[in-house]
Amino acid sequence: MSDGLQPIDAVVVAGYVCFVLGLGWYYSRRQKNAGEYFTGSRAMPPFLIGISLFATLFSTISYLGTPGELINKGPVVLTGMLSIPIAYLIVGYVIVPRYMRHRVTSAYELLELRLGLHVRLLGAMMFVALRLTWMSILIYFSSKAVLEMLELPPSALPAIAAACGTVAIIYSSMGGLRAVVVTDLFQFLLLFGGALLVIATVTVDLDGVGWFPTSWNPQWDEQPRFSLDPYVRVTVFGSVLHGVLWWVCTAGSDQTAIQRFMATRDARAARKSFLVNSIAGAAVTVVLALVGFSLLGYYQANPEKLPEGKTLAEHADLMFPRFISHHLPAGLSGLVISGMFAAAMSSIDSGVNSISAVVMTDFVDRFRSHPVSDRHRLRAAQWMAFAIGVIVVLASTYMDFVPGNFLEKTKRTIGLFVAPMFSLFFMAMFVPFATSWGAIAGAGGGLLAAALVAYWNLLPGQGPAGPISYQWIFPVSMLASLVCGLFTSGLQRLVGVPTAGRMTSSIGFSAIETDDSEQNNTNTDT
Repeated sequence: MSDGLQPIDAVVVAGYVCFVLGLGWYYSRRQKNAGEYFTGSRAMPPFLIGISLFATLFSTISYLGTPGELINKGPVVLTGMLSIPIAYLIVGYVIVPRYMRHRVTSAYELLELRLGLHVRLLGAMMFVALRLTWMSILIYFSSKAVLEMLELPPSALPAIAAACGTVAIIYSSMGGLRAVVVTDLFQFLLLFGGALLVIATVTVDLDGVGWFPTSWNPQWDEQPRFSLDPYVRVTVFGSVLHGVLWWVCTAGSDQTAIQRFMATRDARAARKSFLVNSIAGAAVTVVLALVGFSLLGYYQANPEKLPEGKTLAEHADLMFPRFISHHLPAGLSGLVISGMFAAAMSSIDSGVNSISAVVMTDFVDRFRSHPVSDRHRLRAAQWMAFAIGVIVVLASTYMDFVPGNFLEKTKRTIGLFVAPMFSLFFMAMFVPFATSWGAIAGAGGGLLAAALVAYWNLLPGQGPAGPISYQWIFPVSMLASLVCGLFTSGLQRLVGVPTAGRMTSSIGFSAIETDDSEQNNTNTDT
């Protein structure tokens, strides 16, 4: 066992960094145009796309946050896995077939098809805000973990954040979606293997699996099956509902997910990719839960190995990186650290690529007055991806102001946008009488409701009750979005305002629509 990181660990991490940079350079040499840079020729294997989708949406936040949640709060969040089959049925058989009829680069082109330019721009801006915030907070978490492992002062956070983000920014801006998808596969294997390695090490050290809890730990929260009390942090029903809404809203409105679907051959392949993503998610969640249980048992059996001044209750999120750096054999620590960086990179690279696709397609190309060469568009996309990455690294240093543990910080930041953004797509794709103003009103109402729930305790006169559970953010925000959107659209219909009709090719981009039958893979220009 090593008491801190050793030189061999640095060699392992450096080798991994060189590998992913080499992949980015390799695929950058094969890029022909911006369309391939963003969609990878639209015929990528469902297995690779499914793993990439999982690696994108799973991140360092989950990699470090899940064990910390299990150590400090308890295991009820695991019941959220019950949402996976429900979400798969909705996404795979309702959302994916409808979306795959339109072969677009940016998901927000779909909004203009039905509800006009203003709704498209609103959706694109909400996505950019969501993913910039999301990437900033995961770089922040990665940097906090590195500070713990290297025992550095908090003042070193900006430098660590720059180092954590630079590698992913460079290779994703060079290689495009192909580089992102291929490296996501290696990163998935690395983070999965790293978690298994921690479990095995604890098991050997404690001479068996006696670390597995057989009773409720005294430090865990009360976590009932159901409660209408908004201040109860986690319930079984809330975990399931939260999981369903998160997956449906993300797969139905987030460019990082829809871009993956568009990179497959047809709706059937896209559905298979989401199935692979769901299976991978369930497997990794179980493994990370076991990591949390094993670390809880390890530090309870060896309390003297806790860092001075820190406790399991108050610093649970840091126990995983602490164990990696101080209690794994030299060399293996570097391997697991590479897995932690892999989780961060797989999210940053996809976020950078997706934001670049949206900015180029929905803003630059949409309003470009004259055509440019494919080579010019490709170079512009690569430089834009690099600039976006720099912005994210700078913004990550401000995430310390958001309250809560790793999991809560995430829900109270990116959770503000998830349901309102999906409401735009729901109105556009599933509500025949929807109007542009109705969709905009719905998104605005949902965003306001999400902010009120997330930061209710910060309003004047709320007293010491504490924050409302983050599990209420999605359902309240979704309900507010639908009520405001449907009411405004219905009211406009009653007073005679024409409903938004299907727009034609005059909107300024080329869309491709496929036949409704999944067996017919022939594409025709609309």
